[in-house]
Amino acid sequence: MSRVFENVKVLGGGASFAFDGETVATETAGAETIDGKGLTLAPGIVDLGVFAVDRAACRAGGITRVGLMPDQSPILDDPGIIRRAALMGKPDLWVHPLAAATRGLQGADLAEMAINASAGARAVATGRRWIADAGVMRKVLAYARDCGLAVIAHAEDGGLAGDAVATEGLTATLLGLAAAPAIAEALAIARDTMLAEDTGARIHFRQVTTAAGLDLVRQAKRRGVKVTCGVTPAHWLLSDIDVSDYRTYARLSPPLRGDGDRQAVRAALADGTIDVIASGHDPRGPEGKRLPFADAEEGMSGAETLLALSLGLVRDEVLTLERLFELLAANPARILGLDVGTLDAGKPADFILFDPEAPWAIDATQMKARAGNTPFDGLPVQGKVRRVFKGGREIE
Repeated sequence: MSRVFENVKVLGGGASFAFDGETVATETAGAETIDGKGLTLAPGIVDLGVFAVDRAACRAGGITRVGLMPDQSPILDDPGIIRRAALMGKPDLWVHPLAAATRGLQGADLAEMAINASAGARAVATGRRWIADAGVMRKVLAYARDCGLAVIAHAEDGGLAGDAVATEGLTATLLGLAAAPAIAEALAIARDTMLAEDTGARIHFRQVTTAAGLDLVRQAKRRGVKVTCGVTPAHWLLSDIDVSDYRTYARLSPPLRGDGDRQAVRAALADGTIDVIASGHDPRGPEGKRLPFADAEEGMSGAETLLALSLGLVRDEVLTLERLFELLAANPARILGLDVGTLDAGKPADFILFDPEAPWAIDATQMKARAGNTPFDGLPVQGKVRRVFKGGREIE
């Protein structure tokens, strides 16, 4: 259980800390006392599935660890590359590489999972792509199982998705956009959950965004399949209507869905089907976004808005604050095999102090990320990170 504390004093010394009213670690002599009145203390966020290491954005968003997707340059399919990736954010931000499941993310030959795991990979991932060959995917799952790693999968049947840039529906038709049916997600989930069930492997779908896909995850969980899934704020706050003016900042992968699917995501957050909330942080500059919709790059900058947007679920009584931090910290940590994500005794002192009521407006021009490509530009939100601690040391 991920715990949070309100109106607390934090007593920090080295890598140990304590909370006023509940001692979690022994207070050391000369420790600094931080008055947290009016603030909420919570575990540092573990952001599973970012596409860029962006320390400033993560600090602003209360993120202390990230699971880095293999879609890098060069691709994370070699132990030397993975080892360098694991060191690039320290000490302020710990990066946990997700190794490519196949060489070059081409979906053909398996990468050296065991060697990559020994180099620091915490899971294997298919990247932005779906592995079309079921035989290859079965081998990926079986090999990952033997290595004790989860497989982070992209849930979108490539044969149906093709070169589509939107979800089939009225909006895509009116705009004349190449579109794919939402069932492309469910088809991928159906196949991969069956393969995970057959092999006994752990599989995590990085984003599940449709009612049909979420129903398949529910069914698989009931059968005992080792399956988890995640989502980003865009897919419970936005729908395909939000691309009506060809807003390229709302061109995402997977694409925005119809309003029925958006509501299904909110219901799945409430009933526990969804295990992880992540930012999908993917900063893209104007050269990649200020293009015709079909030519624009996919992705959004999400690290520094993740907490504020997610706190809306608490205000709407979809989640409790404790449950929210299970999805933001404890669950992603568990999937990556990390003993972090809670405020329990003996755990690494990764924690944040935030003001859940602080009002502010998202401003793409003022974001600390390397690019402010957000579909939420101008949106008023509440919740601001005030202080971030990594291993008991404050991150400025």
